[in-house]
Amino acid sequence: MKLDRAVLEGRNLSQVVVKGADFSDASLRHTNFIGANLTKSVFPKVFGAVFSVAYSPDGELFAVADGNCEISIWFARNDRQILKCKGHNNWIRSVVFSPDAQILASASYDHTVRLWNAATGVCIKILEEHSTRVNSVAFSPDGKILASASRDRTIKLWNTSTGECLKTLENISSINSVVFSPNGKTVAAAGKDKTVKIWDIVTGKCLKNFEEHTDSIRSVLFNLDGTTLISGSRDKTIKLWDIATGECLKSFEGHTDTVRSVAIHPEYQILASSSNDKTVKLWNLKTGECLKNLQGHTSWIPSIAISPDGTNLISGSDDQTVRKWDINTGKCLNILQGSTSWVRSVAISPNGKTLASCSEDTTVKLWDFATGKCLKTLQGHRSKVNSVAISPDGSILASCSYDRTIKLWDINTGKCLKTLSVHTGGVNSVAFAPDAITIISGSGNDKINVWDASTGDCIKTLQGHTDWVWCVVSSPDNKILASSSYDKTARLWDIHTGECLNIIQGHTLMVSALAISPDSCIIASASGDQTVKLWNIHNGECLKTLYGHLDWVNAVAFSPDGQFLISAGNDAQIIIWDIHTGECIRTLSGHSSWVNTVIFSPDSQTIVSGGRDETIKVWDFQSGKCLTTLDNRLYASMNITSVKGLTEAEKATLKALGAVEDGE
Repeated sequence: MKLDRAVLEGRNLSQVVVKGADFSDASLRHTNFIGANLTKSVFPKVFGAVFSVAYSPDGELFAVADGNCEISIWFARNDRQILKCKGHNNWIRSVVFSPDAQILASASYDHTVRLWNAATGVCIKILEEHSTRVNSVAFSPDGKILASASRDRTIKLWNTSTGECLKTLENISSINSVVFSPNGKTVAAAGKDKTVKIWDIVTGKCLKNFEEHTDSIRSVLFNLDGTTLISGSRDKTIKLWDIATGECLKSFEGHTDTVRSVAIHPEYQILASSSNDKTVKLWNLKTGECLKNLQGHTSWIPSIAISPDGTNLISGSDDQTVRKWDINTGKCLNILQGSTSWVRSVAISPNGKTLASCSEDTTVKLWDFATGKCLKTLQGHRSKVNSVAISPDGSILASCSYDRTIKLWDINTGKCLKTLSVHTGGVNSVAFAPDAITIISGSGNDKINVWDASTGDCIKTLQGHTDWVWCVVSSPDNKILASSSYDKTARLWDIHTGECLNIIQGHTLMVSALAISPDSCIIASASGDQTVKLWNIHNGECLKTLYGHLDWVNAVAFSPDGQFLISAGNDAQIIIWDIHTGECIRTLSGHSSWVNTVIFSPDSQTIVSGGRDETIKVWDFQSGKCLTTLDNRLYASMNITSVKGLTEAEKATLKALGAVEDGE
């Protein structure tokens, strides 16, 4: 029985029996299910971006690691979730089962490796000697040794029984992937230096070095008999190497972007690969022929795994889904769909009455800023929505998405007025110019588009960045358009002619966000290098560098009077800065995870922030006190106390979407 999205919101369904109900699209905010029987009812399966998938050696289970810092374990035969493993506090980039399927190992950006009991989900060991993020883990064939590879340029070999670090192998650059040979005597590792190396695990000596890739290598594995090695690279190729001679036997070409993961069929000469081009390809390992092209994911695919019996392949994607494929037919058998509601961007109407937010659940919401009530949910985007902006007259809302479109909405009615769709990559940022007619957008195809809002026509396309454009803003005097990019630069453009006026350089990692002061004299930039910089907008001179964040900085905004700047980042902190002195005035703490967006209200009295914890918070500027928290989750305050028919893992999933149990 499929239930309508809205009919159950706020209803009292305590003690009712609703066996076999399909709640996958229902909004159950504030719905009371105390004592209800929900046996065989269907709820969304929650993922963030999926970074790693793995089958157990017996094929009974598969594991999924995602951007929610969680690992979920599933029965492979019916795709039913049975366990969640929680403990990491940053992205989990790699998971793998031990040869006996008793232990699950995970590697995380939190600098640790964890060992979990695969039957209970309990963490049994934390391995903590890496100095930065850990990208890959692999078990030896006998399960006694675990190898971990890190951005700190090392491979560490661990005793899986004691947790002791047995040996550290030093590399010259960051390592993305590590794997044991079938005989367990060597490990192969590859990474940023474009080479594959084979190491003797006893002596620690590097035995061989394979050099033909032209860019960093993302994945490496041995074939089943250990005579050849396979590597996938950012140079869009997969290479097959003869281990004895070091010769590159074959180069598989067909992907149009980075090859993220490779897997080999347990019986047949079939190689599988996944890519940033959103496809999984199956290849004939002998001839190099591409046998099948599996399409369906809407974003890059970091990980694939083939079932031990060779019948199925699972793929995990940034689009928050895991797909199961039939290898023989290439048909997608099932989609395990995520339903996370990370808040990506917020905007306030000029009169301060309406708050807009957008989320990874593909929706845009309009809220009454005074009461915190959700007024409307705008649906139409087919992928996560990255940015929202409100026109200077407060009548139109613009939203942009990874579905490559910008949508214009009537704020009063919620009706979609226009869809702008020239971009060939996901659209990361959208902004109105002060004239209320011009719209600016930046995308993953390195381009900036300028639009006429009244006609929906693309007026001009600005090119110059060499990587994704993350943020676009307009100066209040309507003269300058600013853009920031993954290429570590910001660019200033004449908004009328499209001429590039200046290139701002100084950050050491991507420039994630920009803001221009009300007097159009200063531009602030936020970066993955954990700093905020203030620049003279006329000559590009760096005026100040603000230090205080402990992780990537995602957002910056000036106060309407131009006296203060706020910044927010992956350290879950919001910092208020004095523009003139560069001093930190106050730090706002309350979000439990990354803060993705932050703005001032038009009267400068409050600050609004949104983040990965799926909440929007309103703060008093003077005191720093959190005044209101708006829960963006689909099942906010749904009461599941004493419900029957749900596993503990299913209850954990519902709680991740906002459900509560009395006493918690």
